[in-house]
Amino acid sequence: MTGNLLGERFVVVSFGESHGRCVGGVIDGCPAGLPLSEDDIQRDLDLRRPGVSSTSTKRSEEDRVELLSGVFEGYTTGSPICALIWNKDVDSKPYEKIRKTPRPGHADITAFWKYGGYNDWRGGGRFSGRVTATFVIAGAIAKKLISHTLGIDVLAYSIEIGGIRAREVSDDEAKKFRYSNEVRCPDLEVAEKMRIKILEERSKGDSVGGIIECKVLNVPVALGEPVFSSLESDLSKALFSIPAVKGIESGIGFEVSRLRGSECNDPFGVKEGKIVTITNRAGGILGGISNGMPIVLRLAFKPTSSISKPQKSVNRDTLKEVDLVVPGRHDPCIVPRAVPVVEGIVACVIADHSIRAGLIPPVIKRGFKR
Repeated sequence: MTGNLLGERFVVVSFGESHGRCVGGVIDGCPAGLPLSEDDIQRDLDLRRPGVSSTSTKRSEEDRVELLSGVFEGYTTGSPICALIWNKDVDSKPYEKIRKTPRPGHADITAFWKYGGYNDWRGGGRFSGRVTATFVIAGAIAKKLISHTLGIDVLAYSIEIGGIRAREVSDDEAKKFRYSNEVRCPDLEVAEKMRIKILEERSKGDSVGGIIECKVLNVPVALGEPVFSSLESDLSKALFSIPAVKGIESGIGFEVSRLRGSECNDPFGVKEGKIVTITNRAGGILGGISNGMPIVLRLAFKPTSSISKPQKSVNRDTLKEVDLVVPGRHDPCIVPRAVPVVEGIVACVIADHSIRAGLIPPVIKRGFKR
């Protein structure tokens, strides 16, 4: 099974399965001298943890990270960083009952076809949202790296759940309030409506999807390697690796199709002696290269595929059609727990391109201050 590596200079290798012994990652290319501890990573993992809110799965994992290599006396050494989380609250029995009946919306049947039945089918195995914990591990390191060296901030938050849309918020509001509620929405009045909607659908045995917005602030100019490694190309590839992502917008996204060029282009001006765009409809990227404006992305997440309502499926051995009620413990909406995952993946891509551009040195000198 290939395809588990992300990046060229800041390289992430993800490993593990949903009901295997552990999930984890190896991060190669992180410079030496970055102050780093398990607590730095744990803070982000706690934001993704299952079983800690009324809107998430009842699977209760501690998600306690262990750093096995690459960090010594509180600093990265420059060698590969290996980090893992042990899976503890695992119950595979519900999946044994339906292992021959693919769940609608899941990768059960495609994984069976591709790997000839040798794949780990428990809880979705390698295709489970559980593996996004490894994205958060790598992302926590990347966020610390780009913040420490370049002052870059990555902010993600829910802007729509179940058709309920938040108002536009300032960056300061997003920083202050996005993690203050269960649904990760900085519009607090709307956040409660989103939470109620999720619980309503859960009570009906159903699920809902939503949209996450992500902004990258204080971005240096000239990140990106056109044409096939443009900043948008690499961000899109990485973000589509998150299970349940079905659409990505950059800048004003699909709205561009309804505008004239005079309405869509960002005029240039001068601010504090620097060339800037007066508006930011392009979302901080022109020609696949960062222009110094905030990068703006939006991701559409589908409703959680595992629901307790009967769905049509087929027994893959007998080819008989059956009504399937998916057992197990599942999120009625994946959006809230995906917010730190989005932040992490975006940070990994920005870190990789920053190193490629020569903006982050191979050794961060002790006492470094940006």
